[in-house]
Amino acid sequence: MGYNHDFSGLTEKLHCITPVRWRQFDNGLIAYWQATGDQGATGQYLSANPRLSIFFDDMSSISATAGAETRKLARAIFVPAGMPLRTRFSKPLTFAHVDIHIDYAWALQFLSAALPRSTAIRILMQPAERDDIADIEPLARLLVDEICAPTRHAIFAESLGMSLIAGILDLGQPDPDIGNARLTAAQMRKVALRFHAGGGQRLSTAQMAAAVNLSESWFSRVFKNTTGMTPRQWQLTKRVDQARDLLAESNLGVADIADRLGFADQAHLTRVFRQLVGETPASWRRNR
Repeated sequence: MGYNHDFSGLTEKLHCITPVRWRQFDNGLIAYWQATGDQGATGQYLSANPRLSIFFDDMSSISATAGAETRKLARAIFVPAGMPLRTRFSKPLTFAHVDIHIDYAWALQFLSAALPRSTAIRILMQPAERDDIADIEPLARLLVDEICAPTRHAIFAESLGMSLIAGILDLGQPDPDIGNARLTAAQMRKVALRFHAGGGQRLSTAQMAAAVNLSESWFSRVFKNTTGMTPRQWQLTKRVDQARDLLAESNLGVADIADRLGFADQAHLTRVFRQLVGETPASWRRNR
């Protein structure tokens, strides 16, 4: 994963007041613009990556066309990858804005940690806008400060960008109170089948959640409600169960069993096995 800036813009009667300030990160590029537009000024923009634009001035005198819809330009907009944006000024205007260009693959991964992947894909395909930015404008101004005069590690600016993404996109309502929510028996069977299909190799929580089309965060919580264990703990018990089966029913050595089940090495399997069973794999095999 790595951001590749692929953006084009064609403008008429638009002029930069100061040089553009920008910083590129592993997963995107952030640019701060200060500009002025004459009456009748136009802009045509197209990017291979999704992007956010947050304006620090009233932009309602500008018409914006994203896709097939034309409306007044909002204070914050999200434009999906590959969607052209056209603007026209009805009167002269001086304005400033910050643009956050995002690597699509990274954005999908970021959203899929909290939402089903299919939902994340749908959100990234739809334009979004906000006129009231009172709650996120301070974050945007902090981001501009870090672009123009960095004072902290790059992760600070990146985190501000992530917060603005979550603040502008239509991510739906907050998760309901988890209470005693549990996975159904059918969902647990799907998770178990997904695990066994991997031959005992460890799955990520995201892979387990995808088996039942749940977000990673919600899945983790209801899974623990259901099993009393985290996804990682549950998988360890299942992998140790498979190790016992192989110890009892095959002539494979402990090192070979560790390799087959995806443990780092024989010592790793031995340590986990002792924690859960109370003795080493070799001792358990002898006693059996």
